Amino acid sequence: MMKPTRSSGKFRPFEDLKALLENRSKLPAHHIFNRHRPPFGKKPNPETDPVDDQTLFEKAMADVKPISKKNRIENSPLPKPSANHEKNEDYETLSCLKRLVNSGKGFVVADTPEYIEGAGYKVHPEITKRLHRGDFSIQAHIDLHGLNANDAKSTFDTFLKNSVKMNKKAVMVIHGRGLSSPDRPVLKSKVCEWLSCGQWRKWVMAFSSARLCDGGAGATYILLRQRPLKKQFIKGKRYIA
Repeated sequence: MMKPTRSSGKFRPFEDLKALLENRSKLPAHHIFNRHRPPFGKKPNPETDPVDDQTLFEKAMADVKPISKKNRIENSPLPKPSANHEKNEDYETLSCLKRLVNSGKGFVVADTPEYIEGAGYKVHPEITKRLHRGDFSIQAHIDLHGLNANDAKSTFDTFLKNSVKMNKKAVMVIHGRGLSSPDRPVLKSKVCEWLSCGQWRKWVMAFSSARLCDGGAGATYILLRQRPLKKQFIKGKRYIA
């Protein structure tokens, strides 16, 4: 029993606290215990006493049985591509590149910005595709390389005049790609103009860039009519460049 402190007229709370701590240290050890743990010899009551997470987990898993390997479904990882598969893809890529460089196989002129085509009045678009594909046998050709615009026009007119006179169906004009021109290909643009707007417009059924084996975008196939188109059916320039 703590003795009452002598009254001195001053409030001294820490003196009382010190006396309490000294008395507590003199108590037997079994009187000091964790308030969350039941006294020695007493079984914990799950309904009233707190239980740690491990005990709760073990209680929840008490009736759980492991799945047998027979009924187990496991996600197997995707197989990694084999080294042989990667080598085959690399070999195929190199083979395609080699064919393109050596023979031009795999290169489609129609898929390039240099490709041109045009069709006359009421001519089905399939005709232009067939012309570019090489379905019409080329019966004559002329090379305008090295000529200026005036000389090229004169040579071009003579060539088409003779082709019409001899009832040629499909002919070819070689004009080059004009890659050295500062603005755009001069002769190539002139050929498109002569076929679409000039005096030969009434004789032209369709035209398109040639196949790669015939010069690609550096040459143009021309499909001629057997008879000239009447004037009333000639409407507007119809070509794609």
